[in-house]
Amino acid sequence: MDLGLTGRTAFVAASSQGLGLACARSLAREGAHVWLNGRDEKKLADAAARLRAELPGAVVAHVAADLVTDAGRAAILEAVPAADVLVTNNAGPRPGALEDWDAEALRGAVDATLVPAVELIRAYVPGMRERRFGRIVNITSAMVKSPAADMGLSTSARAALTAIAKSVSKAVAIDNVTVNNLLPERIDSPRQEFMIQRRMAAEGVDHAEARRRIASTIAAGRLGTPEEFGDACAYLCSAQAGYVSGQNLQLDGGSYEGLI
Repeated sequence: MDLGLTGRTAFVAASSQGLGLACARSLAREGAHVWLNGRDEKKLADAAARLRAELPGAVVAHVAADLVTDAGRAAILEAVPAADVLVTNNAGPRPGALEDWDAEALRGAVDATLVPAVELIRAYVPGMRERRFGRIVNITSAMVKSPAADMGLSTSARAALTAIAKSVSKAVAIDNVTVNNLLPERIDSPRQEFMIQRRMAAEGVDHAEARRRIASTIAAGRLGTPEEFGDACAYLCSAQAGYVSGQNLQLDGGSYEGLI
């Protein structure tokens, strides 16, 4: 299936590794001109080179900038003044508990997760509406629907992004601009490796056992693959997904227990 992305400009935030890179890979494979982003110039350059080697003919560039800062976002917009596809993403706060979530922690979570995404959406939406094509995908978390006790800080900031994304989606749909969210759960990524290491320390088990215990919490009995995640992103960015907007797509191996 041709997803109608050939020649489209795609900016993928925080994409030197993990879920962001998975989305960038799938978009580049479908012919989009992809911009990677992160703070480490060498890491970004290496990731871009790998994608070009994996996907002959792929157009992949990068901009090293900290999207949490005003200066970083300005650098991104200078390098990529217009985008047809925007994938927002950033690392979430560390797990914690109520006693950890003071005003400074709350502001930090919002500044890292909510503000950069909304600022980039604000910057790119006018051009998308004018060109009558735009696809925005926010990488949030399954915790938005099923918060864990130790993930309240991350969940609260991502839930705020979910709410504003829904509001924006209703305003821009008339111009063929869609806004959707991907909700990962237990995807085999550097973030999941962090969770494995955390479980090893907490439960006194080796790597294989910690990984098995995490996988056992998923109905499918395994971790999701980055390729599955990236391809779901590519579909939401496709021409065929023009009637899908304001949605939260869970990639969780069938584990969510609710109906809606």
